[in-house]
Amino acid sequence: MRKMKLVGTILTMTCIASLVLTGCGAKTNTTTEPTKTETPTEAATDAKDGYVIGLSMNTQTNPFFVDVKDGVQKAADEQGITLYITDAQDDPTIQMKDIENLITKKPDAIIIDTCDSDAIVASVEACNEAGIPVFTMDRQSNGGDVISHIGYDAIKSGKIAGQYLVDTLGGKGKIVEIQGIMGTNVAQNRSAGFNEIISANPDMEIVSTQVADFDRAKAMSVMENILQANPEIDGLYAANDEMLLGALEAIEAAGRLDEITMIGCDAIDDTLEALKAGKVEATIAEPPFFLGKAILNTAFDHLEGKTVEKSIILDNNLVTKDNVDALVTKE
Repeated sequence: MRKMKLVGTILTMTCIASLVLTGCGAKTNTTTEPTKTETPTEAATDAKDGYVIGLSMNTQTNPFFVDVKDGVQKAADEQGITLYITDAQDDPTIQMKDIENLITKKPDAIIIDTCDSDAIVASVEACNEAGIPVFTMDRQSNGGDVISHIGYDAIKSGKIAGQYLVDTLGGKGKIVEIQGIMGTNVAQNRSAGFNEIISANPDMEIVSTQVADFDRAKAMSVMENILQANPEIDGLYAANDEMLLGALEAIEAAGRLDEITMIGCDAIDDTLEALKAGKVEATIAEPPFFLGKAILNTAFDHLEGKTVEKSIILDNNLVTKDNVDALVTKE
């Protein structure tokens, strides 16, 4: 089946006006150098009597999470907060050790972007025992006392992706789903939302569901195998853009680009360029820089004695070639 144009009104990008943030949108940043434990920034060191916050990142090789970290850093600089940043390299064991080290620094709070929603529970509980407030972003902890979680509605993202393929393919087609790290609530929920929509359309058939751990190289390898086993594929949903781009490489190499309608999630720079070039059809915007600023400012508000919401859900929206140029960058 050849690609078909989406019929309907494209969702417009919106931003959350809460959390006393200035501006909104996604920052463009493609840095992929892993970030190890960092010393306080110069701007924060100059601040007198400023707070100290530990930031445990799950990875710094994924552009999405690089932008998340940059958003946290930007807000910390604005508030005069000293940040200690660690990179778990997508390894729950490393993240546990990272948080143990952060606890020894006796920070005023610790922000966690988890590698695994179950594995992180012991670390959250360790922070609780040390009397250190915990905040989580993007991926939740399945236990422990968390002051506030900020993220995007992953079920909604999955539903957007599913509905896009239903609408674009006219409610009929053979579909591939590439899943993320299934130990995280984000991967589980994006898949659940997607499958809810697809299952409601009996002429949409998922011919292959494979896990690629939100990783570009793994997704390319997985997609190569899927292409060999499935001579007919009409649509692809990859649960993040890194996997979408890996799958795209395999699809291009197989000469099947014109056969498959593709949608990812995160709206990272490389995907937006591929979208403009007509190589992929859509992605779902979950602005990472804005997410990073939001969680830092929420932690700051709590430390200042203000009441913060237990759960804050930010907005996510469909991005296609028709509205990609409307995306607002953030510095």
